[in-house]
Amino acid sequence: MPPHLQPSEDMHEQTPSYRRKHFVPDCSKTELFEEPDTHVGSPQPKQKTILRIVLRALATAILVGLLARNLNWQGLVDSLEHVEWSWWLGGLVVANVSQVLSGIRWAGLARPLGFHFSIPSYIGRYYEGMFFSLCLPTSIGGDVVKAYRLANSTHGRMVAGCTVIADRLAGLSALGVLVGTSFTSDTFNLSIWPTLLVGASLSGLLVLITSLSVVMLKGVVGFIPAHSSVGHFIAKLLPYQKRPILIIRAIGWSLLVQLSGAICVWLIACGLHIDIPPFKWFLIVPLVALLTVLPLSISGVGIREGGLALLLNPEGISTEQSVALGLLWFLTTVIGGLIGGFIFFLNRSHTHSPNNSDPVTHLPKNI
Repeated sequence: MPPHLQPSEDMHEQTPSYRRKHFVPDCSKTELFEEPDTHVGSPQPKQKTILRIVLRALATAILVGLLARNLNWQGLVDSLEHVEWSWWLGGLVVANVSQVLSGIRWAGLARPLGFHFSIPSYIGRYYEGMFFSLCLPTSIGGDVVKAYRLANSTHGRMVAGCTVIADRLAGLSALGVLVGTSFTSDTFNLSIWPTLLVGASLSGLLVLITSLSVVMLKGVVGFIPAHSSVGHFIAKLLPYQKRPILIIRAIGWSLLVQLSGAICVWLIACGLHIDIPPFKWFLIVPLVALLTVLPLSISGVGIREGGLALLLNPEGISTEQSVALGLLWFLTTVIGGLIGGFIFFLNRSHTHSPNNSDPVTHLPKNI
């Protein structure tokens, strides 16, 4: 057959058999964003969503009720009345620095894949995600909005979803490093230099594991059934297979983000006259942050305050002070979300790339 009549690789990619063999997603279908439903007679997606919302609202009410039952309300009021707000304002500033760093991290994952927005645009969209995470029953809602705002086609939004998932994984990986370092330091009563050595060792191990995992992604996908939800999840990370350095850089930014989060809560605690060694916050805050990621309550309400009480009570801090700290910490998140809402309503029509084309059609060849 003459060369100009031979089917191209792009044409092969459109056939179902090629997609099954090489796990190339069918970008014409919106089910890429959903967990495949293989159970006959199962509830409709809308009914499942409503059920999840009701269950999370119920769990939130139960958690708040358990906290309120054993709370000295006058002690809580006294703690809030004696807050030194200058410390809280310092924590608010650091919290917003953390969001800016998060936006820069996300840009580092998305721009090499063809989403050519400016850094301030990514920061703005990160704030928008905070807003929708507060307004919607799950934090996933904010992630969906961030992906939606990067592209104007199903294919483009699928790849945008890849960047959001990679961003989340980088953040959780760095959180694990911080928890491991702080736990080791606290358990063995290490000084600053051994602690830094432990942190560097864990970071190096994470970089090694990440590099190997990203390089092996396609091989792993080949052993997973094509319609598996796990396979769909892993496939969304395939754009980074040839560029693992992007994930590694994101982890570096994530370490700064997680350190900023711990410093934010430490400053708020100083305003509440909670006096414990500063390094303790680099263990307590990441642990509570990990708990709030669990899909148990709305916006982490109840989990955040209860987690702080559980971890601070052994340090001699009252439940009332712990709950006050959780509320003031949540207030910084609410303010960040309100900033995101303001940004969204100013720019709500800008949902695709600046050059009015789908960024995914311009992906670099080495991605």
